[in-house]
Amino acid sequence: MAQYDIIAATGCPTGIAHTFMAKEALEKAAAERGLTIKVETHGQVGIENELTRGEIASARAVVVAADKDVQAERFAGKPMVSVGVSKALSVEEAGKLIDRALAAKGDDSAVVAAADDDDLEEKESIGHQIYKHLMNGVSHMLVFVVAGGVLTAISFLWGITSYDSTASDYNSFAAMLKIIGGIAMNLMVPVLSAYIAESIGKRPALVPGFVAGMIAIQGLPVNAETGLIDAGGSGVGFGFLGGIVGGFLSGYTIVLLEKVFSKIPESLNGLKAIFLYPLCSTAIVGLVMLGISGPMAAINQGMMDFLQGLSSSGPVVLGLAIGCMCAFDMGGPVNKAAYTTGTLLLGTALEAGVGTETYNFGTNFMAAVSAACIVPPLITTFAVIVGKKYFSQEDHDAGIVNLILGCTHITEGAIPFMTKNIIPVMPIMMIGSSIASILTIFFNVHDPAPHGGFLVLPVVENGPLWVLAILIGTVVGGVLFTAFKKYDYDKNAKKDAEQPVLETAGTATAAVKAAPAAQAPQTTDFVKPEQVFVGESFASRDELLTFVSKKAVEQGIAQDADELMSAFIAREDMGTTGMTDNFAIPHAKSTTVTNAAVMAIKTSDIAGWETLDQKPVEVAIALLIPDTEAGTTHLKLLSKVAEALMDDEFRSAVKGTDDAATIAKLINDRLNA
Repeated sequence: MAQYDIIAATGCPTGIAHTFMAKEALEKAAAERGLTIKVETHGQVGIENELTRGEIASARAVVVAADKDVQAERFAGKPMVSVGVSKALSVEEAGKLIDRALAAKGDDSAVVAAADDDDLEEKESIGHQIYKHLMNGVSHMLVFVVAGGVLTAISFLWGITSYDSTASDYNSFAAMLKIIGGIAMNLMVPVLSAYIAESIGKRPALVPGFVAGMIAIQGLPVNAETGLIDAGGSGVGFGFLGGIVGGFLSGYTIVLLEKVFSKIPESLNGLKAIFLYPLCSTAIVGLVMLGISGPMAAINQGMMDFLQGLSSSGPVVLGLAIGCMCAFDMGGPVNKAAYTTGTLLLGTALEAGVGTETYNFGTNFMAAVSAACIVPPLITTFAVIVGKKYFSQEDHDAGIVNLILGCTHITEGAIPFMTKNIIPVMPIMMIGSSIASILTIFFNVHDPAPHGGFLVLPVVENGPLWVLAILIGTVVGGVLFTAFKKYDYDKNAKKDAEQPVLETAGTATAAVKAAPAAQAPQTTDFVKPEQVFVGESFASRDELLTFVSKKAVEQGIAQDADELMSAFIAREDMGTTGMTDNFAIPHAKSTTVTNAAVMAIKTSDIAGWETLDQKPVEVAIALLIPDTEAGTTHLKLLSKVAEALMDDEFRSAVKGTDDAATIAKLINDRLNA
């Protein structure tokens, strides 16, 4: 059975992006600390990499980063930190969570220090618990909305009234799609209610949760003739707000009943689960929900009137509100609030039918929300193409991928760009999204599908204008983002001109100067001609490092090529070793290295190796250090090579020759200086 220092569980409402971004950040943060970790993900496809009882029992600490129920009760008694998933999206923040979880086990002073952190112990925050329960319901509901909404939208391809057998554009297949889509959409409120309840009261809460959701749809039936409560009458539903209220009511009713029935003998536990809980909870919740149906219907109508009133204030006001919400946290709670509101208004619109005022408002609102969600990742794509030199290779690659994410309505791809510079990137994204939303409303665009991005363009009314609105928002935001990155690049270039080496190299130089002379290694003829490779061709940084690792084993410098490669990559993950003027200083400290060595590789341009001046790497001077010499030989060699790369004559001499012996002598002269 595998044992891990840290175990973790991640989950976001949609289970698409945040869940796996947090997993990656936690894994990298653990690796930086030399810790083993296993992360269980609660994504849209279900639980993956599931933790076993043995792994939970043997772990030193637990990190829960989730906005949905991840069965955290499994970790009872373990040192644990529980936060929202947005608090674990960067390696730095994930590292803090790991440190806090470990500190909770035994270091009292660390626990006290951590207690001053504003983000500490969110697991005790009532607000976070409520949000987590709500998002558990939203997570399960969204798939019904997407499936139902898209199927309904597809049915419109045969005509707006193609589902109506009395209409001239009737099509039986379109009618069946409309029926299936309508059933899925009608399930969204009961599912929302049931899984809010399940998050609170676990499985027993599902029954009253579903019933509460159905009541929220139907309202209190009243006979039109007698005005009295009548099972055969009709009522006024109170929508998703009623589903939310019903979900929390159902969950906490089960919690209350568990206390009430706690005195019943354990031998009757089966009776409680199959009879007492469903019967009592359904009766209590049902009566309360029917009792509040009138006030809830009024509140629901009031909210709709408010949104429509906001719309009557003009496209600018409504579009600005939608755009700012969607781009504020890009998939977080504020974004989800706007998107969920849009999907629920869309559900009401589809139920009301094409041509009604409710339909026009709901589909226009949904189009504005979709536009606002599509724009942020497209802004990053625009910026990395137009201002390529201002971005790292990693950011450039991520920006290109965001073209696909943006076009398919996945906003989260822009998060890594925002986390690096929240100000001004967040306001820039909000400006771009708001412009797209405002223009979408102004252009009278109607989107009957809740998700899919440009994939659902065929069913969008005024689709070309919708694309135009999105493009305008993208270009404006992209220009602003590129301008900021240019400013940031120029500022950093000025610093690099004054000290154009990595911070680690500067630290190494200072450390060597402070170290006793006796600890400095003997470096005479340190680099041998057979350790210099000229004319080799590599497609990537990793291919070059693999080559170095294998050659080191062949020459007796190291014992295990894979272990050496892992050491190189671990160092690169901490920060690139790409320097300026086409040079790089990859270095590895590992127990597999038998004796310190320097190897030089001169090659054609290597794409994808991030450097300080964005130029491709042509010369790599690799340092291979035994783990026991990490504080002496490593620092000496690193500082010497870093100082050499500051010398224009040295760089020009190395780049100007293809003779291995000459390159070895040039490097040896610097190491002996």
